[in-house]
Amino acid sequence: MLSKKSIYTFLQAQVAAFVGGITDYGLMILLTEVFKLHFTFSILISGTVGAIINFSINRFWVFKNQSGYSSHINSQLFKFALVVLGSISLKSLGTFIFQKVFQIDYRIGRLITDLFVSYAFNYPLIKNWVFKANEKQNVIQSN
Repeated sequence: MLSKKSIYTFLQAQVAAFVGGITDYGLMILLTEVFKLHFTFSILISGTVGAIINFSINRFWVFKNQSGYSSHINSQLFKFALVVLGSISLKSLGTFIFQKVFQIDYRIGRLITDLFVSYAFNYPLIKNWVFKANEKQNVIQSN
């Protein structure tokens, strides 16, 4: 059964993802429609900006840990960067497939792809790998 704390953390993470995602999505549209970049390049740039916002919110609000993290901020940034690279790659590929194979507008394909990538890839890795709490904190929370 899920605890209130785990549900609250999940909801906070969704807020962080939403803020980063709205920034990412809006910037992608701007870069593609106004500056005429191909959407795959727009996704790369906008994804990076959204990731910086997402990391900051996650580190200082969602997964803020009074007992400390299991790794230093530099390690968290490196891990987060790997997650973001995987996420951007999956989003670009998924959007491309929806657009080329299924003839779905890239904006719609991106939203569909984002749902899958966010819940199945980003959240589990960010929670359990990037911002993993010290074992001492995990024991305290389970009591």
